[in-house]
Amino acid sequence: MGLLFTLQTNAQRPTPAVAGEEKVFLLGADSITISKLPDGSEIRRVTGKVTFQHKGAIMHCNLAIHNVLSNALEAYGNVKIVQGDTVTVTGDTLFYYGNSRLAKVSGKTVTLKDQKRTLTSNRIEYDMASGIAFYPNRGKTVDAENTLTSKQGYYDTRTKISTYYRDVKLVNKKYTLTTDTLVYNSLTKIADFRSLTKVVSKDGTVVAKNGSYNTETGASIFRTRTTINNPDYTLTGDSLTFDNLNKRGFAKGKVELVAKNDETILNGDFGQYDGKLGKSKVWGHALTRTVISKDTLFMTADTLYSIEIKSDSLTQKSKRQNLRQKNVESDSTNEQKPRQLIGYKNVLLYKRDLQSKCDSLIYNSLDSNITFLKKPIIWSKQYQMEADSIIAQLVDQKLRTMYLKAKSFVIARDTLLNFNQVKGRRITASFDDSTRLQKVFVEGNGESVYFVADDAMKPMGMNRVECAKMTLNFKQNQVKRIQFVGQPEGRFIPPQNIKGDEKQLEGFSWRDKEKPTKEEIFSRANFKPNPPTVVKAVEKAPEKPKTTVNKGGVKPKVKAKSKKL
Repeated sequence: MGLLFTLQTNAQRPTPAVAGEEKVFLLGADSITISKLPDGSEIRRVTGKVTFQHKGAIMHCNLAIHNVLSNALEAYGNVKIVQGDTVTVTGDTLFYYGNSRLAKVSGKTVTLKDQKRTLTSNRIEYDMASGIAFYPNRGKTVDAENTLTSKQGYYDTRTKISTYYRDVKLVNKKYTLTTDTLVYNSLTKIADFRSLTKVVSKDGTVVAKNGSYNTETGASIFRTRTTINNPDYTLTGDSLTFDNLNKRGFAKGKVELVAKNDETILNGDFGQYDGKLGKSKVWGHALTRTVISKDTLFMTADTLYSIEIKSDSLTQKSKRQNLRQKNVESDSTNEQKPRQLIGYKNVLLYKRDLQSKCDSLIYNSLDSNITFLKKPIIWSKQYQMEADSIIAQLVDQKLRTMYLKAKSFVIARDTLLNFNQVKGRRITASFDDSTRLQKVFVEGNGESVYFVADDAMKPMGMNRVECAKMTLNFKQNQVKRIQFVGQPEGRFIPPQNIKGDEKQLEGFSWRDKEKPTKEEIFSRANFKPNPPTVVKAVEKAPEKPKTTVNKGGVKPKVKAKSKKL
């Protein structure tokens, strides 16, 4: 009688079927034994090929105990439930409550199958009224694309939505997803998660806490701080969307994009990444940190771009670029992909040996050129340079040449606080290995002012020279020789005869207080640096300026094609 009492909520008073409820109906069996309990309940024991029917569902087993009054039954051996043409449940043991239509199936392997997926566990509780199945122990769901496992879960056979809890793992051919809680829609292929989640694929890794993921296309929406990490880049933001099919991502809030191949980090309020185009964009408190040899270039702007230079573009480069191939070989590695780094509007730049303010800027890692646009101003150690546009060329990641175009002006402040000046239509400035000025070539409307002192640093006077073209040669920051093309006009003025307005060329403006610092760039970008994990360069303290003035009490040698001064 022990089997009989397991079907009753009260051993003496079994719950009767509600009036009007459809009774569990015995369709057939090989044998049947009917017993009567003291309360009048009828208990049927059926064996063989047993079949019951209830509310359109068919139930099969080898042995069943059927309580007619409570409308419930126990079933054992080869249990099978068929609901319509959509759901089939199999197991070893069944407890079925007809009034609530709840089926509790257990066994070594219990399965629930619908048209496209299979749920497997050692226990499944299936509510045939709502179509919802629950498994309290570890279970697995398999469809054509995905395998999902968890310690507990629900599956709605009508909406095709599953809810998984504890040690959730989703596996398919493209990736593996692990989390603690997951809601998965088998029709839309969308997986929603509300706990720490990790997605690993051949393309990289995603770590997030709240979002949705399309298991078919890889498109995703992440609502809390998320990191996407692959061999080429890392993208992090407070919220993030990513289209894996087109390799496009958008991030918002404390965005950080790390381009690993060229050791560049972009930070900002918003960020976009296009993997197919090799293009990244960051704006809103935008900041970039780029490793250049053993130094780091820091830059802030309204908008920053990092653009990969495609191979088809490389084949179309000009002869000028081919001539610079030697520089490319020294400045690049096989692992690095050539890129353009663009700062657009309100640019501030800081490098240990170079600082700048300008409207916009382009850094090309292929030829190691930095192009400063729209009236830039550049400082390099003790020098200040201005023009309508400037190109700075790096060799072995050190400043070697500057090309100043239109309204060019170079100022160097010496140890006596005098301002040596050169201006002209175009200026080419060359630097030595220590980034000291080596040669200045002026082409078009050339003018210069430079001061002379003796060995005791006593001022001896000032030279003012005008010539269409001139070349000034420096050695250890001293003007050693001046060469002219055309007819120069100039004069040497003793100290006592120098007037205030003669010390400055027209357009002179010493703007040293505007020179950007790394701290100013961080402040504008609202950035608080942490110990670097990707940027490998170690900042060196700036070298103390070693500016000197001309010594020796004599004017420097001057050579000209027409005549000497």
